[in-house]
Amino acid sequence: MATIKITTPLTKEKVKELKAGDNVLITGTIIAARDAAHKALTEALARGEKLPVDFNNEVIYYLGPSPANPDKNQAVGSAGPTTSGRMDKYTPTMLEQGVSGMIGKGYRSEEVIKSMIKNGAVYMVAIGGAGALISKSIKKYEVLAYPELGPEAVARLSVEDFPAIVAIDCKGNNFYEQGQAPYKKI
Repeated sequence: MATIKITTPLTKEKVKELKAGDNVLITGTIIAARDAAHKALTEALARGEKLPVDFNNEVIYYLGPSPANPDKNQAVGSAGPTTSGRMDKYTPTMLEQGVSGMIGKGYRSEEVIKSMIKNGAVYMVAIGGAGALISKSIKKYEVLAYPELGPEAVARLSVEDFPAIVAIDCKGNNFYEQGQAPYKKI
């Protein structure tokens, strides 16, 4: 498979071009947010508050980076993905805010997949255990909201050739299932 270069924002038109199994390199900006940030965002919406970030056509990376090494020229330390299932209870709400892509690791619930299809979003995975390597593609880290959450704050990442694989496309095609199919006994 060829590698597809993506420049953010990730529009719904671009999302439609991505297929489960595609390798992608993302350049532009993505939003970092983990469990605590998702909880704070969905609670703010439930209270009728405006979100501190416009999530329309944004990619959210489920990330809580380690601090940057002061002796190295880096924006963050290790930047490996968080298990995506931890965000599943918040994801449909976030997709309704215009999120067009998510990056994490692991499986997603049926509810999330249905919401992805409804909202035209894609789920990509980054390689767990490769946080030090992934951090090299992150050029800038800027906290946007909830700084009290430390590494779980909502932050904007400027990235260059951030590597990911499309795990579930906007039609619900699931690379985890496709990749395992040849090895399952019928």
